[in-house]
Amino acid sequence: MHPGGIMITGLHHVAVLVRDQEQALQFYVDILGFEKIADDTFGLGMRWLVVAPKGQAQPHIVLNKAFDPDMETRIGKLSGWVFHTDDCHATYAELKAKGVKFTEKPTAHMWGIQALFEDLYGNQFVLLQPAA
Repeated sequence: MHPGGIMITGLHHVAVLVRDQEQALQFYVDILGFEKIADDTFGLGMRWLVVAPKGQAQPHIVLNKAFDPDMETRIGKLSGWVFHTDDCHATYAELKAKGVKFTEKPTAHMWGIQALFEDLYGNQFVLLQPAA
């Protein structure tokens, strides 16, 4: 234990709820350009499916299948996640050409240039080119 008490040392995984893990995997890998980190099955049809931006050590994204009606209601909610890019306009154009739905075009703010996009289930994410 840390001398000052319990200490959180990092964030390892975050989860996004999806309806179909195979479709989600295709979107995150083929469209967004992420890499598959893990794909394991266990228990009663459970699947541990993890992706991340190429080369990123952590956090990783777990593509969790919603298994009950309560979980289903949480699919498509704003995640609050922010993905960084070196060029928001170019990344926006490339992803839009691949069919990614954007709810906000690249817009300049005091913190940088950002756009908002959705995955195939309506989960919303921020694409940010941080201010220099």
